[in-house]
Amino acid sequence: MHQFCYASQSTSEKAVLLEDLANILAEARDFNYRHGLTGVLYFADGYFFQCLEGTLEHLELLYEKLCKDPRHDNIKRFALRPVDEIYFAGWSMKYISRRDVIRDFCISMGFNSFTPHAFEQQHVDALLEQLRSQDEEAA
Repeated sequence: MHQFCYASQSTSEKAVLLEDLANILAEARDFNYRHGLTGVLYFADGYFFQCLEGTLEHLELLYEKLCKDPRHDNIKRFALRPVDEIYFAGWSMKYISRRDVIRDFCISMGFNSFTPHAFEQQHVDALLEQLRSQDEEAA
């Protein structure tokens, strides 16, 4: 199994943001379920952060799909790496919306706000631990 994370900016206007987010989650959960992928999606301050886990073939297929999705811009992909432990087993796509605890965590790492494009891999790893401990929300 492999894992990769990415950050992107939402291109959605505020008027359709919730609808787009609900559609993204529905599409992700369907695709991931059909392809045996797991992961988490965090959205705050106009940024997406997502971690995906699965076979290399399916992760690459999903990344190609993501790059063509007009709801995402300025995609930054972090390390693709083999993993022994699946962080989000049982979740075709766990969803977490903006939370003060995550904002405070980002500030503790030296960022003024949730700005995942500025993250290095060690920040990603630390954020994943935070996201694992959070309860899922409905979009």
